[in-house]
Amino acid sequence: MDGKLDATDRRLLSVLQQQGRISNADLSERVNLSPSACHRRVQRLEEEGFIRDYVALLDARKMGRTTVIYVEIKLSGQADEILDAFEQAVQKVPEVLECHLMAGTADYLLKVVAQDADDFARLHRAKLACLPGVMQIQSSFSLKCVQSTTALPV
Repeated sequence: MDGKLDATDRRLLSVLQQQGRISNADLSERVNLSPSACHRRVQRLEEEGFIRDYVALLDARKMGRTTVIYVEIKLSGQADEILDAFEQAVQKVPEVLECHLMAGTADYLLKVVAQDADDFARLHRAKLACLPGVMQIQSSFSLKCVQSTTALPV
């Protein structure tokens, strides 16, 4: 079954995306498998890389990170060494939750969290503007999150 998902695998993945800490007994009941068969399937899904990791999702408000900013970055060039230097450096900025290499007008799109506008101004000046190769930065503040999920369609 290497690399293929059947309906049971999809049910397992769907439940695990919503309740990563569910017990094997409860999971097996939810997907109509014996506990041992359920455990074997989950192990296989982990080994084959369908399940990449288990994490705790923190509440941004309780962590004091209530401001989300999408930052478009244009670099001074497209040479591999410029892209590589930027990518290595941006991974060291903890406030950057996501960094995507883009097609279009921006070279990169970052999802950044901050405490507030003043905190982002500090972050912009001290970290983002200092990243290698940065030529232009365009920031957009999120006013309201309408939809947010970590669950992929299965």
